[in-house]
Order: sequence, then structure tokens, then C-alpha cells
Amino acid sequence: MKRILWMVLMNLLYVPYGIIRLFRMAAHPERYSLEERYALIRQIDNRAIKGGRVVIQGDGMDRLPKDDGFILYPNHQGMFDVLAILWLLDRPVSVVLKKELQNIPFLKQVFACLGAYALDRSDPRQGMKVMLQMAEDVKNGRNFIIFPEGTRSRDGNHLLPFKGGSFKCATKANCPIVPVALLDSYKAFDTGSVAKQTVQVHFLDPIYPEEYQGMKTTQIAELVRTRIEEKIQACEMEKTE
Repeated sequence: MKRILWMVLMNLLYVPYGIIRLFRMAAHPERYSLEERYALIRQIDNRAIKGGRVVIQGDGMDRLPKDDGFILYPNHQGMFDVLAILWLLDRPVSVVLKKELQNIPFLKQVFACLGAYALDRSDPRQGMKVMLQMAEDVKNGRNFIIFPEGTRSRDGNHLLPFKGGSFKCATKANCPIVPVALLDSYKAFDTGSVAKQTVQVHFLDPIYPEEYQGMKTTQIAELVRTRIEEKIQACEMEKTE
């Protein structure tokens, strides 16, 4: 993880200050508003990306629903995905993570500040409980990121199948679904170098409840996957022209 080390080195003077504030907020998140906690996470995120020599190209932010209470569904390429999305979103958003990550130092504190949910992929009952809790949060105006592939693709910009179960939260909350197409996000940490990289983040047109009403979650999953895949293919064609 050469780039992660480079991110730290390029922010050496900021790291002690950022870590102290992060751990303080994570220890008592109830003392701080969601906006305050999110602002700190974005500050850390922005410094890491700038120091790490990664350029984020984003579009479609103006397509996001005007009201909070929506779920972003991006394709999953690796650890950098969330960093790239947070770079572009000034509205608080949280994430769903696999439980194996929830106790890793630093990540644990980041997730605590974001109010993230940990998902045990081996326990369907726990997964459904988490989805129902999230649905209530979304109804109350919180925004989330859910990776519908369930795990990262290890084949560049190619997608894995999208799992229908990941859309149960959206149908329970009756909220807008926002497909997000990520391109070249895997290059940030997978290339083994600190050479400058560009990551693309495209927020696609939201799918509102009236559009997916009556559809099975597997059908919604395929609809979202198709839209993301089409956007990725269009962007890759532009590269070759």
C-alpha cells in the first residue's frame, strides 16, 4: 500500500491533529452533530486524496435528489471507492461495511463517526435486521452507500452480479435509488505505485419509488447494474476515441 503511506507522509503535520479529533468524536459521537462528524471525515478524506496524487473526476451531483433520505448504489472496486464518493458529496452519507472491518483501528473510528452499519454476510437474519434499521434511518432523512455486488470486483471496470437483497432497504424505505458508476477506482491502491491516477465517479439519474414499484428486488438489481454497466462502457469508449 505505497499510496497509503504516501498519503500519511504528505500529511505528516496534520495527522496527529486529525487522529486526535477523530478518536475524540468517535468515542462520544452523541456529543457532535452528524454534520460536524461528516465534515471531519471529509477533511481527512480530502487531505488523503490530495496527498495521494489522485484526481477525482465527478459528474451528476446535480442529479441527486433534493431531499435527503436516499441510497447510493455504486459498483465496488476496492477500498478507495468510498473515499472518491465522499470527495464529491458535501451532504452527510454513511456506509454499510462487512463486519470484518468494524474493529480495525482508524477504520473503526471513521465508521463510528459516520454511523455506519456492519453486515455479517454469513448471517441472513442479522443482515435483514440491519436492512430494517437502515430503512428507518433513511425514512428519517439519512443517506447511505450500499455496494450491491457484496464484494469488490477484481477485474478492473467489469461488474459482478448485483444481489437483489441489497435493495430490500430501499424498497422498505420507499426511497430514491441512485446508481453510481465508478471507473478506475481500483488503480488508486492496486497499482503498487504513487504515480498520479484519475478516478471517475458518475452519479446517474435516480430511480424513484414510482419507477420500481411492483418490481422484485432482483429486477431492481438488474436495472441498476445495467445502467451502471452502460455508463462504464460509454466512458471506456470515449477513452479510446
